[in-house]
Formats: sequence, C-alpha cells, structure tokens
Amino acid sequence: MQLSFFDLGNRYDQLSKLKDPLVELNRVIDWNLFADFLRETTTKARKSAAGRKPFDRAMLFKMLVL
Repeated sequence: MQLSFFDLGNRYDQLSKLKDPLVELNRVIDWNLFADFLRETTTKARKSAAGRKPFDRAMLFKMLVL
C-alpha cells in the first residue's frame, strides 16, 4: 500500500473523530500557563548557530507530562 500526500491529515481527522486522548488533553490543558516557567529554564545562551537547534521547551514539557 502506497501512502499519499494527504494520508497524515486524514489520519489526524479520524483520530479526532474517535476522541483521541491526546487531542482531548491538549484541549483541556492551557499550556500557556507554563510558558513563563519554561522560558526561565533556558539560561545558557548559544555560542554559535552551528549544530542542531534546541528542542521546543513546551514540547519537552508535554512529553514529560505524558
């Protein structure tokens, strides 16, 4: 079976219709409440633009909650 360009979007729509717990959790929790706290955790400035960019702190926090 070959996947098309729109398969991922269709899959997300199907999960939303089935009451996916992650979609529901994202709807219930206001992640912006943690934005100031998460911003404070980044204290070390980058020395150069070389290398991989750091992960988004909000995404890491969501993973930690799960």
